[in-house]
Amino acid sequence: MSFLICLAALGFLMLVAYRGFSVILFAPVAAIGAVLLTDPSAVPVIFSGLFMEKMVGFIKLYFPVFLLGAVFGKLIELSGFSRSIVASIVKLLGPGRAILSIVLVGAVLTYGGVSLFVVVFAIYPFGAEMFRQVGIPKRLLPAVVALGAFSFTMDTLPGTPQIQNIIPTTFFKTTAYAAPILGIVGSIFMVVVGMSYLEFRRRQAQRKGEGYGEGHMNEVVVDTSVPLVSPFLALLPLVVVGIANLVFAKLIPGWFGPTASATLVDGGAAVSVPTGTWAAIWSVQAALLLGILTVAVFGFKAIAGKFSGGSRDAVSGALLASLNTATEYGFGAVIAALPGFLVIKGALSAIPNPLINEAITVTTLAGITGSASGGLSIALAAMSEQFIAQAHAHGIPLEVMHRVASMASGGMDTLPHNGAVITLLAVTGLSHRQSYGDIFAITLIKTVAVFFVIGFYYLTGLY
Repeated sequence: MSFLICLAALGFLMLVAYRGFSVILFAPVAAIGAVLLTDPSAVPVIFSGLFMEKMVGFIKLYFPVFLLGAVFGKLIELSGFSRSIVASIVKLLGPGRAILSIVLVGAVLTYGGVSLFVVVFAIYPFGAEMFRQVGIPKRLLPAVVALGAFSFTMDTLPGTPQIQNIIPTTFFKTTAYAAPILGIVGSIFMVVVGMSYLEFRRRQAQRKGEGYGEGHMNEVVVDTSVPLVSPFLALLPLVVVGIANLVFAKLIPGWFGPTASATLVDGGAAVSVPTGTWAAIWSVQAALLLGILTVAVFGFKAIAGKFSGGSRDAVSGALLASLNTATEYGFGAVIAALPGFLVIKGALSAIPNPLINEAITVTTLAGITGSASGGLSIALAAMSEQFIAQAHAHGIPLEVMHRVASMASGGMDTLPHNGAVITLLAVTGLSHRQSYGDIFAITLIKTVAVFFVIGFYYLTGLY
């Protein structure tokens, strides 16, 4: 019964998300409904002590990143930089390679350390403009962004600084560059298969005479009176964000040490926070601030008269996206605390092959919680010792375990209730009904890639 309660809560949330209802409203309903069916007396405690704690904790950590990312993306749009980037890419690669262009930009940003959520805000302005110019249906844009930002540079390509590639290092004592051959092979698989699918969908729409479409929400406002700037100047803010993020990520731990503390008044109480928890977030915030200042300096004339309205739009978008994701985070925490979740973990642990066991366990828990990092953390916290023992027994290097776990976290995590998916759709102004089918195709490709890599390892022994 407890197992069915977990599935019912998950199914309900996926259904309402797909039907276009607000996850901010229904994520707590689904979570507390599951608690009510399990132990009615626990409802107020779980709601206030677990759901709200996790939700508020997420906002505490990430809302500034959402806000700065939204402002950065809006300024890229208002300054005309996005038009310049689009025009340059179309000229360089040709209109027929618009999809590849957006995938590559997303990959560069995420591999450079820019948060996945920030990438959505940054890519959307010129991605939408490019699709409009070349006549590709806007409904395909979320899947294109997902391939570029939510797949191979998130958890597969060796060295990526995204959290999904960092979490396994603490359990397996590996580095971010673990199993580089498997990472490269998996990345190539995702890019080739993903691009083949997206190009097939583009040609299919073209044969039907379907263009960009009309009546879309959150449309990018194109001011053709703003002259096109040099593409190198237009790309400068993106480069600044990527490089600054890497630099600050290395410098901040050295500046503050293990604990960052400050005292504003002599004799007053010191405020301290663990540097390890905040360093990556501070580095992204600082990088985005520098990116915003770069756009403001070089695009001041174009931005000056539009900043008031544009900033309001950016704040509204950031609030919606962050609350959507935060409620998902709270939902996942509640589901992970239910007895039925222990049943699921126990069933998964019975799979004999260590790599298959790890892959299915991690991707299943990521799907249930709607979070790649959440599912990965839960799986490794509960089962890493078992995984390590199985790996030693079968002679499997822990670097391979790292890469499989990381890739699997980005498999079925992008179900309809996933926070990044909801953010992506909210930013692009599209619904699950319009665009989720193609996002799910990318989800399946990501999931298959994990097992492709496992097969490659067993066939060749290379990692």
